[in-house]
Amino acid sequence: MSKITQTPMSGVDLSWLRMDTPENPMMISSVLIFDAPIAIADLKRVLNERFLKFRRFRQRVVEKSGKVYWQDDALFNLDNHVHRRALPGSADKAELQALVSDLNSSTLDFRRPLWQIDYVDNYQGGCALIMRIHHCIADGISLVRVLLSLTDPTPQLNLPKPRPARPQKAVLKPLNRWMHKAVSSAQVAGQQAGILFQSLRSEPGYALRLIGTAGDITLDLLKLGLMPFDPETGLRQPLCGRKQVAWAEALNLNDVKCCAKAMGGTINDTLLCAATGAIRRHLLESKEAIPDCGIRVAVPFNLRPLDQPISVLGNQFGLMLVSLPIEIDDPKARFQQIQNTMDELKRSYQAQVTYSLLDLFGRGPDILERRALAMLSNKASAVLTNVPGPREAVYLAGSKLRQPMFWVPQSGSIGIGMSIFSYAGSVQFGITVDQGIQACPNAIMDYFHDSFYELAEAAGIELETPANPRAANVKIKPPRRKRKQPA
Repeated sequence: MSKITQTPMSGVDLSWLRMDTPENPMMISSVLIFDAPIAIADLKRVLNERFLKFRRFRQRVVEKSGKVYWQDDALFNLDNHVHRRALPGSADKAELQALVSDLNSSTLDFRRPLWQIDYVDNYQGGCALIMRIHHCIADGISLVRVLLSLTDPTPQLNLPKPRPARPQKAVLKPLNRWMHKAVSSAQVAGQQAGILFQSLRSEPGYALRLIGTAGDITLDLLKLGLMPFDPETGLRQPLCGRKQVAWAEALNLNDVKCCAKAMGGTINDTLLCAATGAIRRHLLESKEAIPDCGIRVAVPFNLRPLDQPISVLGNQFGLMLVSLPIEIDDPKARFQQIQNTMDELKRSYQAQVTYSLLDLFGRGPDILERRALAMLSNKASAVLTNVPGPREAVYLAGSKLRQPMFWVPQSGSIGIGMSIFSYAGSVQFGITVDQGIQACPNAIMDYFHDSFYELAEAAGIELETPANPRAANVKIKPPRRKRKQPA
């Protein structure tokens, strides 16, 4: 019988574990919609070969003597984590959204590894996968890459043949791990010391720049601590723990790129502007006063190189608090303000500061983290993520992925999460809202489209995909196509 091993949980991962509450379960969830059914046997085969190669998905969380560890689950069985479901009635989008809302309102089983997959049969001629993974396992960007590693660029399923494991004496394993860790740590320390010494010798001003960087980090830490709480609006209400999710019809990525180019900004600026307009429209429709200072959203910022393969899971990201100028009516002025804000944040160390704070909180008492979390969560009204996905369509076990959607959890008193995901020439937009907040998720999805069309019209661009205005009370007109001048 093999010995069960355990690994101490890092401070950052422990922070996300401690954030789990009945009102806000710390789960990263996704809905993957496929155009054809997937055989359960093929799905499990892919999971065995590609998903479970990450040891973390076979480990559960245990606490011993006040410390938290990852421990191999001696009773691990894939069937405990993959469940088959069928939707009632016509199995349309509303039914799937209701099921996702129910699952996102429930917690994972802490007696087992913290992830779950629900396979939905017969959805719009294909199928859907609802995946939930606890945030303490890894950050959203890493998990999106892990989930996409299950796919192939073509319908042919290409799984490598399993390699026979080389026998190794159990007595040597701990020694080998210790030696590898010691050599790796010594190499990294030596490399860092060499770089520092070489920089100090070759660049006389390096020491001053190093001191200046430390000063900038300290200043960003002070700014974060002294930042006032976000204004009280209907977006901030006591949470009940019941979630409602919705996702919009995809935008054409080329249209978004053209709009960004015409406005002299980035795709991210354009989508943030559309999200800002959607929130503004929601508050106006709710007959609510618009705060003069706007609102803030917490935006995860990846600290892991995108060209680095995901070989080790864990959380490697920080948070930036981004001001959304919902008080500005003109879409071009709104865009300019967002662009200025993002340019300033890119030059700051706010993401690194929040990552360090999470690591510090995870190593300290639970009560300290909860008080700090309560303070930080009061400085934002929502969480917003923007993750780039594959440029071309991908396939899982031979079935084409038609539409993906991901959500990261909200922490503390935040009850709204918005997600933007680009995939195969399209931009997906989704939202999750706590039922304690009086907001209709599907209406906000419509407002997001309206806000983009409004910005595109202001930019004077011609869309590849014409707007499809809804019959229900649309006040924002779609962009008019330019007429060709006669030759």
